[in-house]
Amino acid sequence: MSRPTFVPETSATTGDRTSRRDVLKFGVSTAATLAAARILSPGGVFAQGTGPEVKGTKLGYIALTDAAPLVIAKEKGFFAKHGVPDMDIAKQASWGATRDNMALGTKANGIDGGHILRPKTHLYSTGKVMQNSQPLPMYTLLNLNEDCQAISVSNEFKDTGAGLDASKLKEAFAKKKASGKDVKVAMTFPGGTHDLWIRYWLAAGGIDPDKDVSTIVVPPPQMVANMKVGNMDAFCVGEPWNEQLVNQGIGYTAATTGELWFKHPEKILGMRADWVDANPKATLAILMATMEAQAWCEKMENKQEMAEIIGRRQWFNVPVPDIIGRIKGDINYGNGREAKGTNLLMKFWGKSGEVSYPWKSLDSWFITENIRWGKFEPTLDIKALVNKTNRSDLWIEAAKGLGLVGYPTGDSRGVEKFFDGKVFDPADPMAYLKSLAVKRIA
Repeated sequence: MSRPTFVPETSATTGDRTSRRDVLKFGVSTAATLAAARILSPGGVFAQGTGPEVKGTKLGYIALTDAAPLVIAKEKGFFAKHGVPDMDIAKQASWGATRDNMALGTKANGIDGGHILRPKTHLYSTGKVMQNSQPLPMYTLLNLNEDCQAISVSNEFKDTGAGLDASKLKEAFAKKKASGKDVKVAMTFPGGTHDLWIRYWLAAGGIDPDKDVSTIVVPPPQMVANMKVGNMDAFCVGEPWNEQLVNQGIGYTAATTGELWFKHPEKILGMRADWVDANPKATLAILMATMEAQAWCEKMENKQEMAEIIGRRQWFNVPVPDIIGRIKGDINYGNGREAKGTNLLMKFWGKSGEVSYPWKSLDSWFITENIRWGKFEPTLDIKALVNKTNRSDLWIEAAKGLGLVGYPTGDSRGVEKFFDGKVFDPADPMAYLKSLAVKRIA
C-alpha cells in the first residue's frame, strides 16, 4: 500500500498555505492509522524486528521556545511512536553546562545530544571551546527553527530611539564609558548564535563589540533578572525572555533577529558523532519524531497548547503570556511600537520541511562569522568542516521514512541578504568577509 503524503500546513503569516485536503495531521491519535497505512511496526519505518538499537537516550535543552519540538515530541508521544519511548529530555542550566554534559555523554551521566546553538557543532568538533581543546566530534542533524530571537536594550537608552539601527547608541555608550562606567552587552555563549547576532547588529551601527563595549556571557533564563538589577545595558537571547522583559517593563526590543536576517537558522538538534554512528536506526527514529513535532509546532491552531505545555513548571516554568505573543508573530517592542500578525514568528517547519532541513550553506555563514571575530583562523577549510559535521543525508533518509514529498535535497539555500545590504554567497565566503568594515581579521 502506498504511503500517505506528509505535507504539513503552515500558518498564514509565513505566506505559505497548503490546502487542508492535502494535509495529514500527525499526532498520537493518528499513529495507528499511519501504521496500518504503511504496514509498519510500532517502531515507525522499521520492519518488524529491526527497530532502533536502543529505546532512547538523554538530550539536553535550555528553557528557550525553540526547544519546543523536543518537548512536544516527548509530550505528544512522537518519540514513543517511532520506537524510542525512553527519551529523556533534560533541562540544562546554561550553554556551558550543555557543553560539559555533552563531553561526558550518557555513559558518564551526561547527554548524547540536544537542542544547541548551531555553531556549537563546529566549536565542539574542532575543540575550540572544549576543555584542553579536546575535539568532540558532533553532527548537525536538523535545524529546529528560524527567527524569533531578539536584541533587547535597557530602558536607560529608550530615549535614543535605537532600534534596528544601533548607531543611535554609539554616542550614549561612549558617554557612559567616559563617565567611568562599563557598557555591558550580554549573549549566551561565545561564538554562538546570540553572540553573532548582537555583534552583527552593533558592528553594522559602527560600534565595535570588542572595543566599544564589554561582552559578557549570561544564561538565557537569567537575562531578565540581570538587566533588572542593572548588570547589563543590552542583550541578545531567544524567546520567551525578550517578551518577558517587555512584559515586566524593564527594557525594550530594539530588533528581532528576523529583521536582521529574515528566515535565519537558529538552534539545531545536534548529537555526538559516536552515538549516531553506533545507533543509526535510533538516530533516524529521533529525527522522525522531532520532525513530526516541528510540523505540529508550525500550525497556528497548536500555538496556544504549545505555549501551555512548554510553560509548565517541569519544562520552562514561564507564564503563557510571556510565550504566546511572539510565537504567533505578535510583537510588543516595549517602546510604544506594536506589530500584530507579522512574519517574524518562530518558524519550525515550512511547507515541506525546508525550515528543518540542515542546509550546508547556512553552516558556512556561521563558520565565516566566527572567522570574522577570531574564533577560527582565516585558513580554515570551511567546506571540509561543514561536510564533516552536517548530516543532511540522515535528514533526507528520515524524510523518506515519513513519506514526505517535495523536501529539499541540495547543499545551498542560495545567496543570503542582511538588513544592512550585505550579502553572503556561500560559494565565496571571503568576498563577504572583505565587505565587512568591523572585524578581527585583516
